[in-house]
Amino acid sequence: MSLLEIRGLTVAMGIQEILHGVDLDVPDKGIVAVLGSNGVGKTTLMRAISGIYRPKSGSIRFRGEEISKLKSHEIVALGLLQSPEGRQIFSSMSVRENLVLGGGRHGTSELDRVLALFPKLGERMAQTAGSLSGGEQQMLCIARSLMAKPSLLLLDEPSLGLAPKFVKGIFDLVSQIRAEGLSILIVEQNAKAALRIADRAAVMESGRIALEGAAADLAGDPRIVEAYLGGHVHEQPAATGTGERA
Repeated sequence: MSLLEIRGLTVAMGIQEILHGVDLDVPDKGIVAVLGSNGVGKTTLMRAISGIYRPKSGSIRFRGEEISKLKSHEIVALGLLQSPEGRQIFSSMSVRENLVLGGGRHGTSELDRVLALFPKLGERMAQTAGSLSGGEQQMLCIARSLMAKPSLLLLDEPSLGLAPKFVKGIFDLVSQIRAEGLSILIVEQNAKAALRIADRAAVMESGRIALEGAAADLAGDPRIVEAYLGGHVHEQPAATGTGERA
C-alpha cells in the first residue's frame, strides 16, 4: 500500500474545474516529482492534499485513511506537511522563532536534527527571517516544516526564483532528507533537477496526469526531453533517490 494514494481527484474553483480525475501514488520512503508548466494544476493538487482546497470528488488516502474531508491542522497532525511555494516565512520574526513555531506540539524536539541538516540556519538563529538571502529563506521554509516531524513532506516549487548555486543546494538537501527516511512529493518546474533525485515522476497537463513512470525512464522519454529538458536526449544516471546531485 502506498503512503499516499490519490484516486479520481477532481477540484473546482466555482464553475471552473482545475483537476480532472487525477490518480497518483507516493510510496513509503520515496520521492515522487510532479512536473508541468505554469497553470496546469500542480499547486492546486498540493493544496487539495494538504486540506486547503476541498475536492469536488475523488479520494485522498494517507496511510490508508481518507483525508479529503479533514481540516489542514488535522492533516498536519497525521504527519503530512507542506512547504509552500514562494518561501512563505514570517519575515519579521527570527529564524529561531520561525523554527519553534513550525514545531507546534513537538516544540523544539527536532531542532538539533534540523540544524544538522541546515547548518547555515544555525549560524543565523537570532537574525530576522526577512533579512536572509532567497536560498536561505527557502531552507528556512523547508526546515520549519521538518520541525513538525512529518512522514510525508510536500514541496511546492522549492527552486522557484533561486540562483543556480542555491538550486543545487536545495536539491542536495532534498536528497539528504529523503535518505533519512522521509517520503517527499515535489512539484517542480526544474524538470532536470527533479528527475535526478526522484524515484518516480508524473507530468501534468491541463489538470490531468499525462505521463507517469520511473524518473529515469521519463528523463529519457523524447516527449519530456523536448518539452522540459532542452530538446536533446542525454544519457541520464539512474535515479536512485539517495543523493544524486542536481
